Amino acid sequence: MTNKRKSSGRDSESDHDSVDSSKRNLLKGASIVSVAALGTTAEKIIAQESADGTGGNTMISREALEVLTAEEAENLEAICSCLIPSDENGPGAFEARAAHYIDKSLASHNKSSRELYMVSLDAINRYAKQTRGQAFHQLINDHQISILSAVQNGEVPGCSPSASEFFNLVRNHTIDGTFCDPYYGGNQNFVGWDMLDYPGVRLSASETDVARGANLEPNHQSAYDHDTYTKMASNIAMSKQGRRGDA
Repeated sequence: MTNKRKSSGRDSESDHDSVDSSKRNLLKGASIVSVAALGTTAEKIIAQESADGTGGNTMISREALEVLTAEEAENLEAICSCLIPSDENGPGAFEARAAHYIDKSLASHNKSSRELYMVSLDAINRYAKQTRGQAFHQLINDHQISILSAVQNGEVPGCSPSASEFFNLVRNHTIDGTFCDPYYGGNQNFVGWDMLDYPGVRLSASETDVARGANLEPNHQSAYDHDTYTKMASNIAMSKQGRRGDA
């Protein structure tokens, strides 16, 4: 499955000037038009290493949803892909499974945002059908970006708590899902950390490691791959169970 990204024609010269070749600018508050400019010329390849280790391209399988409906997940996935697209610099939010992270988070630490997503994704999808004649995830990239720009500018009715506030919420969650510790469901295959040249969690650093600095090879390890973190999490869980038993 491929999705050819076309230039929307809406990006001004200043929009392009505000974006350098690295997606790290996402962390500095770039707008939807500026961020989308990062991937306007690339063909998005949705693939991962095959199970037999040969490196062949296979479709990324979609995990079971925890909170979102199938339609909500499709539209959210499209939104995340617009915010952090795949391009010549590497993979984006889709490959990082940012939407999967958001779905998981809405069942846990972001559960207070569940209704905001339910209401706002429906409003965006309804607006897409009214203005473009198709569901948001079915639209070409140009039209998706146009609609998201309207969301960012507060021009899409029905979003909660408002269109612009929901845009900021989903943008922040997309960044979280792309660059978080993979333990939380995003940053698949450490693509987000590689994008930032983050070498990974280390419990200690030798003098050689310190000297190499940014040139340190990534270890592709989650914090929870380390026994120290695993034992700590296990102890906390056991402690909580003990308190429940005493209640």
